[in-house]
Amino acid sequence: MATVEQLATEPRFTLRGVPWEVYEMLRDIEANRRVRMTYDRGTLEMMVNSNRHENVKKLIGRLIEAFTAELNIPLRSFGATTWKRRDIDKGLEADECYYIHSHGRVSSRPEVDLAEDPPPDLALEVVFTHGDVNKMAIYAALGVPEVWHWEDGELQTLRLDEGRYAPCETSFNLPMLRVKDLEEFLDPMLALDESAWINSFRGWVRERFR
Repeated sequence: MATVEQLATEPRFTLRGVPWEVYEMLRDIEANRRVRMTYDRGTLEMMVNSNRHENVKKLIGRLIEAFTAELNIPLRSFGATTWKRRDIDKGLEADECYYIHSHGRVSSRPEVDLAEDPPPDLALEVVFTHGDVNKMAIYAALGVPEVWHWEDGELQTLRLDEGRYAPCETSFNLPMLRVKDLEEFLDPMLALDESAWINSFRGWVRERFR
């Protein structure tokens, strides 16, 4: 049975009873490239992100990338890569995702496979609307150790602990950083000129952390 929800210009479609093979087929269709799919044991949720959603996730991603660059912290980014495991019947796309703590384990691999490699160390989840599938439970099942969760202007760090995510003040991957301090840079009025905005942030990082 399919249900349809459309809020804040983010249409969602939920299908139930979808075999894994159908999920993989739909995920591999080129025309579905912009469609975000979340799969959990036969339930498939599909959505298209709004422009505002894409803007917020891009800004947070740029903050992460600028922060690690300024402090010479090794980083490998995978954007909205699909992460899936047939053995647990789950899959999703993060808004952005990175290897930081485990960078050395994947830095030389052209492709990363969860059957052999660790999951991303850090995933970003920007939320404007809620669906039927619990994405945090899928992140936990995949073993992603840290998720940055943005909703209603608030940025929160969630750390995996015994199979569940718990809020933390500092980042596991970037322990010198209090993630809430990044909220001030996410005012959309400050980022109207993104070049000036990111240069201001880089100056803040140099002043505080060097």
